[in-house]
Amino acid sequence: MATPGASESQTGRRSMAERKGAIAWMAKNPVAANLLMLLLLVGGLIMGFRVRQEVFPETDLDIIAVSVPYPGASPSEVESGIILAVEEAVRGLDGVKRVTSQATEGMASVNVELLIDVDKSKALSDVKGAVDRLTSLPKDSERPTTSLLDTRKEVISVVLYGEQDAKVLRALAERARDQMLSDPGITQVDLLGAPAKEIAIEVPTAQLRTHNLTLEAVAQKVAATAVELPGGGVKTSSGEVLVRTAERRESDDEFSDIPLVNGPRGAEVRLGELADVRETFAETDESAVFEGKPAIMLRVYRTGEQTPIEVADTVREHIEQIKSWLPAGVEVAQWADWSEIYRERMELLMRNAQMGLILVLLSLGLFLELRLAFWVTMGIPISFLGALLFMPSMDVSVNMISMFAFIVTLGMVVDDAIVVGENIYTFRQRGMSHVDAAVHGVSQVATPVTFSIATTVAAFSPMLFVPGFMGKLFAVIPMIVISVLVISLVESLFVLPAHLGHQKDARPGGVFHWIGERQQVVSRALERFIERRYAPVLKATLRRRYFALAVGVSSIIITAGIVAGGRISFHFMPQLDGDIVVAQVELPYGSSVEQTERVRARMESAAKRALEDFGGDEAKRGVFSQVGALFAAGGPRPAGAASGGHLANVQVFLTPSDEREFESREFLERWRELTGPVFEARKLTFSASMGPSAGSPVDVELNHPDADVLEAAAAEVEQALEGYAGVRDIENGNAEGKPQLDLTLTPAATSLGLTSNDVARQVRSAFYGAEALRQQEGRNEVRIIARLPVQERRSEFDIESMLIRTPDGGEVPLMVVAEVERGRSWPQIERADGGRIIHVKADIDDKVTAANIVLETLTKDVLKDLPGRYPGLTYAFGGETREQAETMGSLKSGGLIALIVIYALLAIPFRSYAQPLIVMSAIPFGMVGAVFGHLLMGYSLSMVSMMGLVALTGVVVNDSLVLIDAANHYRREGYGALQAILAAGVRRFRPILLTSITTFLGLMPMILETSVQARFLIPMAISLGFGVLFATFIILLLVPALYMMLEDLLWTRRVIGRWLLGDPARATALAEEPYEDGFEEDFDVDFDDVY
Repeated sequence: MATPGASESQTGRRSMAERKGAIAWMAKNPVAANLLMLLLLVGGLIMGFRVRQEVFPETDLDIIAVSVPYPGASPSEVESGIILAVEEAVRGLDGVKRVTSQATEGMASVNVELLIDVDKSKALSDVKGAVDRLTSLPKDSERPTTSLLDTRKEVISVVLYGEQDAKVLRALAERARDQMLSDPGITQVDLLGAPAKEIAIEVPTAQLRTHNLTLEAVAQKVAATAVELPGGGVKTSSGEVLVRTAERRESDDEFSDIPLVNGPRGAEVRLGELADVRETFAETDESAVFEGKPAIMLRVYRTGEQTPIEVADTVREHIEQIKSWLPAGVEVAQWADWSEIYRERMELLMRNAQMGLILVLLSLGLFLELRLAFWVTMGIPISFLGALLFMPSMDVSVNMISMFAFIVTLGMVVDDAIVVGENIYTFRQRGMSHVDAAVHGVSQVATPVTFSIATTVAAFSPMLFVPGFMGKLFAVIPMIVISVLVISLVESLFVLPAHLGHQKDARPGGVFHWIGERQQVVSRALERFIERRYAPVLKATLRRRYFALAVGVSSIIITAGIVAGGRISFHFMPQLDGDIVVAQVELPYGSSVEQTERVRARMESAAKRALEDFGGDEAKRGVFSQVGALFAAGGPRPAGAASGGHLANVQVFLTPSDEREFESREFLERWRELTGPVFEARKLTFSASMGPSAGSPVDVELNHPDADVLEAAAAEVEQALEGYAGVRDIENGNAEGKPQLDLTLTPAATSLGLTSNDVARQVRSAFYGAEALRQQEGRNEVRIIARLPVQERRSEFDIESMLIRTPDGGEVPLMVVAEVERGRSWPQIERADGGRIIHVKADIDDKVTAANIVLETLTKDVLKDLPGRYPGLTYAFGGETREQAETMGSLKSGGLIALIVIYALLAIPFRSYAQPLIVMSAIPFGMVGAVFGHLLMGYSLSMVSMMGLVALTGVVVNDSLVLIDAANHYRREGYGALQAILAAGVRRFRPILLTSITTFLGLMPMILETSVQARFLIPMAISLGFGVLFATFIILLLVPALYMMLEDLLWTRRVIGRWLLGDPARATALAEEPYEDGFEEDFDVDFDDVY
């Protein structure tokens, strides 16, 4: 029988160092290897300073937003006048996936969702062109704006607050904004809580009648006399002279001086004589309060290559300067600082990376010769910095996800180096020279190492093509992992052999020699364990291989039962503990600002009482609240977002999570409890989660052309959700709107020569206003508008008593020319793909239930019967559920393709159709380990876990590949099947164990991390870490058993084949003398030969 060392007799014919090829050439040329190493190290360091920094990856939403303001219009008017026309114009364009729209009071918003990989610039141009060609939009609507929807990158907010007049506070806020924008390190600042400037011209009805004027006529006169218009130029002999008309007016005094009409005696009557002209703010219900005082917030954003830390540091410097010139009674405070969040997250991940690196180093130093462990470890910085070198070209930033990707590869990156280095070390122990051992060692394992990296790349690749929000968020992980692993492969094949091939032997008595002796003790202990413990267990497993298979399959069945039976819950996205806790309330439409203010004050008072339970002022940075708007995270309120005096929000900025001993969710629940039921509110929600979100956990989208049917169906869904445990903050998109008066012309109007347009425009001018013009004042656009005084437009009686001017100059009461029908408007109208929809949404207490359980129950109880009771009604799931379906569908198809690619990558080096299946058999057992890891650590499965499972498929096959490749090598050396697989198990035990240990130890600090900020990423670490750990035992025991089962099948096929070929004698001989004759005697191998 041949031994593993038999082939080494050929080594004497010529030195292995004389081999040709790139690997051998690099092994003999340490200068080239060192230059390649320096290129990766230095290049990575240089490019690392140029990589963008952000908390989460920048996500392109693939949505084109079209917004059309229509001041004073009801949602129904917005829908019929604008939405329908825009939808019809864009729905048929190339690359459009879905069109959704929302009509709110005074605003039309249409979102055009694009297909994947569509040219966004062309799509934007197409949509903009289609919208701009519309000629049927209402005359009073403003110009449409079309843009790609993106997420603005907020860095820090600054609050100016104090008991000051709104005009003074706004002036101070604008001065602070101008000061910050004068700094080149700050490029974008927005004001929140500052109403738009306006010059109001309020003309009493009596004055209009006295001078035979209308509000529209006043507005036209103002527009005609406040002109600033270039008039060209005149070319004279001495040069060109420009001509311009400069009648621009800016102050209320200047507008008051406009001559309007001639009086009874021919004297001019100026605007200020018959109207109240004043500089004021646009009429709005919005106001902001910080720590109980009027406030304005300045939000600072970063753009381009600016980093959060640089921008925030610059803003802090300006805050100190602002304090020096603020008047008494006005203060400035720092609000949400995303740079601190970035710094905390990076420190958290760096701390875990350092601990993981130390553990990896210790494990390598424990089982490998010291200098070998050093050069294997050097592969980590080389690969990491090499990946940094390519990050700018991949448009990947340094963020929480990309840093986690580096942690994921921390243990994996040394796998190929361990196999290569350990093999070189083995040949060195056999007496080869350093160079020969390096060349022979790397050449022997180059193929399996290369294909093992290729299988890992194939396993991570499906994450590159996941659509939607989740795909964009996590696409950075495979980019980083693939980059790191490819560079680690280059390093292990071309750099590591040169270092190991030219190192000097340790000097007797030196430090390395002393440490090496201690390490040899561990190495010999491991060898004894392999010989005395592992080898006998492997023999027993091979003898009882079918029983071992039954045990393995049973573990898979049990795990599937645990998951299917709901013993471990599933949540789409792990929730991040946020530092800002928000309560939002919505009263019935038409509620007064005073009512809303009382509810806001009640919520703020409850928040302060809740804070006392968690440390009082030490637990918070501040409390900011608004009336008239809902909370908009990350930037200004988007077009179409709800606003009005019936809305309010209270924001509590807690101290950073690492500085407090409670979670924001705990504070939220206490705040909710102290607030109690708000009976006058139609909706009250609390939220504390920070970071990326795909929408509500429960989101049912109902579609039907009849609004009454939608209303009834939505009520049924809402009622059902109210009865489910763990479901809270239910939002029904159907709500009763503001009271509405619909005017219909009478026959008398026609006889007087009045048209619908005449009546509508006079009513609009009186109560909304007649806009004269808009002009730019510094950074602000100022509107000049004429309307009736406030006291003449306070009640329905003012509408009913209004006088309408007829074409002949006469006046007639509105009630004579129009019939008034009372009703209520829709507060908002939502549409999707050309039809009206209503969303019913809810949040989930993940400690009580899960979204998938709620939706399954809701479907069974209510949804499946709705289409039968309401013909034409359809329903779909939105929010997280829609995102989950897209993500899971992509992962399933991508995972299947990855398995096929992995199979092909294994079949090529094995030259076998069956052996790749043996190698891939470790995959389901890795998933078993991942599920039990979640149970052990107390985590639910999530979409992040699923991505970890997909990535796990490539990781676990690597060790199987190395094991089966070794068995095939021994078969080629003349070993029988049993002896070959035993020798392979013994020979590859150390590299398999070491690669698995380093992968797990690299992830272990993250798995054991107690910080609430790490919970977002821990599920993927659990999937990979525990999956690899469990799969290792399967690879070392069950994969050899499966290898022998394949031999059983091949032996059975040979026996049956002989019978079928008409050679029963040979078949009988094969059956009586099976291939495992002499099992007890010949099954052992010479460990000295194996090592």
